[in-house]
Amino acid sequence: MKRVNQLHELEKFRLHAYENAKLYKEKMKRWHDKHIVPPTFISGENVLLFNSRLRLLPGKLRSKWSGPFEVVRMTQHGVVELKGQNGLTFLVNGQRVKHYFGEYLYRDQEALDLNDE
Repeated sequence: MKRVNQLHELEKFRLHAYENAKLYKEKMKRWHDKHIVPPTFISGENVLLFNSRLRLLPGKLRSKWSGPFEVVRMTQHGVVELKGQNGLTFLVNGQRVKHYFGEYLYRDQEALDLNDE
């Protein structure tokens, strides 16, 4: 009888731990979801597009991002319309796009000629 009571107590302890883990996960999910800031893109901005079909050309150092593309518009539901270099527009999921800052890095640089004189 003592052994059966110990098994029941162990089962209660396990269920209590399960409930605590479930409550902790729900609390962390609420905190995480509250702190997510969805990216917003303005028309005319340059972005990079994640290329998920890159498995044809394997390579560790090959970039998975293609572009830059120009943002035409962004819808309420996170769909972004992009314009490629050839002028064609297409729709992509906003989670596959990130800001491109490449043009602004070299704007104010100046070339200096280093001669031994």
